[in-house]
Amino acid sequence: MTTRAALITGASRGLGRGLARQLAKSGWALILDARSDSALEAIRAELAGLTQIVAISGDVTDPTHRAKLAEAAKSVGGLDVVINNASCLGPSPQPMLLDYALETLEAVYRANVIAPLAVIQAARAQLKPGVKIINVTSDAGIEPYDGWGGYGSSKAALEHLSAILAAENEDWRVYWVDPGDMRTQMQQEAFPDEDISDRPLPEDSVPGFIMLLEGDHPSGRYKARELAPPPESA
Repeated sequence: MTTRAALITGASRGLGRGLARQLAKSGWALILDARSDSALEAIRAELAGLTQIVAISGDVTDPTHRAKLAEAAKSVGGLDVVINNASCLGPSPQPMLLDYALETLEAVYRANVIAPLAVIQAARAQLKPGVKIINVTSDAGIEPYDGWGGYGSSKAALEHLSAILAAENEDWRVYWVDPGDMRTQMQQEAFPDEDISDRPLPEDSVPGFIMLLEGDHPSGRYKARELAPPPESA
């Protein structure tokens, strides 16, 4: 049986780490990306006994780093799945749009909109027929929350980019997936003065993603925890 392979960006913590752990248990070959070399090495070491792991630290906004990811994809025989999970919140706390530094907004868009497409473009020659693309989005991409103009509008752009990518590549499965609120470092940075201990753990969103990867759902927008509610709410 041919080993399936996935590229996961932002894989050293939160949702990306949870997805890496679950796919490793199922024997997927994994290419893992994150900006933190030490955190990425920790997850590589944890999973190395389960499956083939290629861990490459760097920034997905960097073309040289993306080229390294594409070369790694070639080394594992091509990709069945690309999960664009790496993301940039922007300033904490989130500023109102009229106060948003434009150079910072540009950086958020480079990370959240341009980089996911650039990763796919870089790995294009290594995408297997019927590849599945998952772009991790947010309810902030469809709801106009005060103070979320930068991050939210970047996720809205990613959602529409994903929809067009799906329309242009009918033989692919392109999913833009809202994982829901999660108890993550990014969530804490978004709400620096709040106790977020009541938020679900990222692992509660992982089963919905796995359903998309293992099933034959049509391209489209999905909410992970509606696809597969966590056990306590099922």
